[in-house]
Order: sequence, then C-alpha cells, then structure tokens
Amino acid sequence: MIKKFKIFGKRYVSEIDVDFVIIWVDGGDSQWLKEKAKYSFNNTPETSIDESASRYRDWDNLQYWFRGVEEYTPWVRKIHFVTAGHVPEWLDLDNPKLNFVKHDDYIPKQYLPTFSSHPIELNLHRINGLAEHFVYFNDDMFITKPMKKTDFFVNGLPCDQAQLSRTVSTDNNTIMPHIILNNIGFLNRYFDKDYVIKKNWARWFSYRYSVISNLRNLMLLPYPYFPGFSWNHLPSAFLKSTFDEVWRKDPYTLSRVSSNKFRNIEDVSQYVMKEWQIAKGNFYPKNMFGKIGRVFTDITIQTEDACHAIEKQKYSMLCLNDQNSNDDISLKKNSIKASFEKILPNKSSFEKKDSNV
Repeated sequence: MIKKFKIFGKRYVSEIDVDFVIIWVDGGDSQWLKEKAKYSFNNTPETSIDESASRYRDWDNLQYWFRGVEEYTPWVRKIHFVTAGHVPEWLDLDNPKLNFVKHDDYIPKQYLPTFSSHPIELNLHRINGLAEHFVYFNDDMFITKPMKKTDFFVNGLPCDQAQLSRTVSTDNNTIMPHIILNNIGFLNRYFDKDYVIKKNWARWFSYRYSVISNLRNLMLLPYPYFPGFSWNHLPSAFLKSTFDEVWRKDPYTLSRVSSNKFRNIEDVSQYVMKEWQIAKGNFYPKNMFGKIGRVFTDITIQTEDACHAIEKQKYSMLCLNDQNSNDDISLKKNSIKASFEKILPNKSSFEKKDSNV
C-alpha cells in the first residue's frame, strides 16, 4: 500500500512495500544437469546459444547477497528466492521474510521445464504475494552499503535513466545482439519515439543525468525510431503492473519466448519491461550509472578490482559477471569471499545457525 502526504502542495510517497526478487541456479545439481542434458539434445545451434559452464558456475557467495540485503536494506518487505527447486543447504526456509519459489509455483506448466532465464524473468509478476513495487536481482548482483527505498522508487515510480544509444555489436557473442535488437523492435512496435519524448521531455532531459547522457539523447533525437537504450547489468526496479500490461498487449510474443527451453536469437528479455516503463513515462529520472552501481563484466579478469570495490564499499551495488568458463576460479573465488567477509562477517537471519558457510 502507498501512503502519501502533501508538502507545499506536492505529493510525496512516505511508505510503500518493496520486495526483492532473486533467481538462482545450482549448476552442480546432478538431477537438474541430467534434465538439462536431455533437452539440450534438441537445442538447435543456429538459433540457440551455447550455454557455457560460466552461466551456472557457483562462486559460493550467495550468502553474502542475503547478508547485504539484511544489513543494508532492512526495509525490504519480502525476499522471493526463485529456483528450479534447488535449496542451498545453509538457507533457513522458515525465515518469515523469505518466500521460496520454485519455477512450477508460478511459471505456467506449458513452459516447463525451462533452462532459459527469459521465461523465468518474463513471468515474475505471477509470483504469489509479490508486491506491486519490486527490485529484480540476478544472483551475481550484490548490495555493499546502505541503500534507501528512494534509491529504487520515488513517488511510487521506479528509478531509472532514459538514455538513448545505438544498437551495435562488437563481440563474438552470437545471441545477445539479437535479443537487444528484438527488444528495441518490440518497443518500436508499440510506441512513437517523438510522441513519447515530447510528452515526457523532462524525464528524458534531466538535470539528474550527466551532461553526456543529455547530449547523447539530444544527438539521437533525429532518429525516427528508438535506436536503442543504454543500460547496465544491475538490479532493476519494476512495477508488477507493467508485466501485466505487456502480457495483455502482446501475449503471443511473450508466450513464444516463454516456450523456448534455452535462450534463443528470436527472444526478447526482461529488459522489454524496463524499456516499456521508460516509454510509458512510468519512471523517476535518476542517474543509475557511476557511483550507485558498477558492473564487472568478467570477474575472472577483474578479480582484484572487484575485491577492492567490495572492501572499500565504493558502490552501493555491484555486479560480478562471470564470462570465462575455461578459467580456474578456485583462488579467485576465495579472494572474493574474503573481501565480502571483511564487510559482512556476521551470518544473516536467512542462514541456519548451525551452517558452516
């Protein structure tokens, strides 16, 4: 429920319920690996990505996600922990703030089983008891210093940055450029760029953004369509009603994507929800880049920098992305854990008292 009060004639949100949602995969679960292998046999190389080991590799640091949430965002109402059924042995499922959610608890059965993040993400609004205002995390995203609700929501709107960008590809990843292009095509199908920006120009050209961001929007203004968006792989604030709206608008596309067992070059991702909110003007302009969050695009290469950022608490949020499946991570994993221990040494209430993590 949103409670509002007036100051100098303006309406401000004093209290809203905010939930966190995090998805996790236990890449070492033998039963899950057996099931995945069975469906991988029919995975078409021309349309689907090679699901490398790094996508499911365990860095043994999930407990620090829970510790960070409890220590730095105690105002969170509920944590929805989403898995295929895996449960970390140290996790206390009896914690009243924890909602343990299996895929078959909320994803329509015709889409299951799935080994793609897209059906898992695109159906999050179906989670029983999920608040209207929620923040979505991957399991490589961490909170490392105190944050307020207003870092994610202001006046009941998700905080975000409307920053145009050109959609280009410069790497060898065979799928993500397609998905990014599909996302922007999806948005252009339903929104007129000139009308959107004219209607909400103060959200597109804001003093809260950097000068470069505003200049980039200005330079890309002549494009007749949305050319693309700049975004970081960081926690995203959402309205549950956005998911409902997009599903009503285009159930065919979202159902088709949800039916894919693995990520596919014809997919759209959960970023269409994020971009939909921006196009609708349902966001509060805020600079989400820079000091608030930092993405380490390959933690196997940037281990030392990541450890420094954790220990010095240089950012409120971090993403520790793992891309190099051929790298031995044993020593690097221990370094990351040691850095987290320096700022979050105490067990959270989400950990069993007799656990050894």
